[in-house]
Amino acid sequence: MKLKSQTIDLGLSGYDELFMTEQERADTRKPKVEELPLSELTPFKNHPFKVKNDAEMVELMKSIADAGVLSPALARPKEGGGYELISGHRRLAACKALGMDTMPVIVRTLTDEEAVITMVDSNLQREHILPSEKAFAYKMKMEAMDRKLGRPKNVDQVGPHFRGQSTAQLLGDAAGDSASQVKRYIRLTNLIPEILQMVDDGKIALTPAVELSYLQPSEQEMLFSVMDCDEVTPSLSQAQRLRRMSEEQRFTDSAVMQLMSEVKGNQVEYVKVPVDKLRSYFRPDTSMKQMTETLVKAMEFYNRHLERQRRDRDAR
Repeated sequence: MKLKSQTIDLGLSGYDELFMTEQERADTRKPKVEELPLSELTPFKNHPFKVKNDAEMVELMKSIADAGVLSPALARPKEGGGYELISGHRRLAACKALGMDTMPVIVRTLTDEEAVITMVDSNLQREHILPSEKAFAYKMKMEAMDRKLGRPKNVDQVGPHFRGQSTAQLLGDAAGDSASQVKRYIRLTNLIPEILQMVDDGKIALTPAVELSYLQPSEQEMLFSVMDCDEVTPSLSQAQRLRRMSEEQRFTDSAVMQLMSEVKGNQVEYVKVPVDKLRSYFRPDTSMKQMTETLVKAMEFYNRHLERQRRDRDAR
């Protein structure tokens, strides 16, 4: 009877490694950096981090022009050819703007889940990150972690195989945020783009924005119309009341306008206007009380005028 030959795995990568020095073995295990054509690199699908032509981009371009790309990008092979960029989107944009043809890239074979987690982790180290960027990045990473850990979709599972921690806790520990903060950021992905932009611009704080994220898209559009027209933003208290109005199906245009016309607590102060400017609109013997009352009536008339304009616009 002919015996089948058996092989024993010695943990070596090949016959030649038997004759390598320790330094040579270490060198073979180092990531290989390749000069890849920019035309073969495509952005990561749904990449949540924006590439902006700001001061940081100008500095990056100057650095690359002077010394080249000092830190290689990371990419993975695509089916059918080419590479999907995992990290290095700003470097890619800078190289293209400088008219370069290639850039140094480390190529690794990664699963979809590994690619998302690596992409998010490499970008979260940046100094300046917009709330919207962190929101979508956290959402993408949490979904990838759930798939990688075998957790059911939309179930923040805690079990013995997951160190007794939810996905939000694991994600937060790695990013330096609490689990509740991670969830708050992810809620921002439910905002319409116009309101989310206001969060990025610093016009609406994170906590009120989370409350607004529970409004229906149509309700958010109605609210944004009021905010944009009257140049107002909701306080936390107003945002919480707007959410309750939505839950109780009392969210109407008139109710929103009435709520947003309220003076916020931190605004109950004094409006300082030079007296000489006010006097030019009144008779010399008009008292300050009379001028104040007249100004309030003028603002009421102006507010009714704005309401008529809004109704006429909606009727078109």
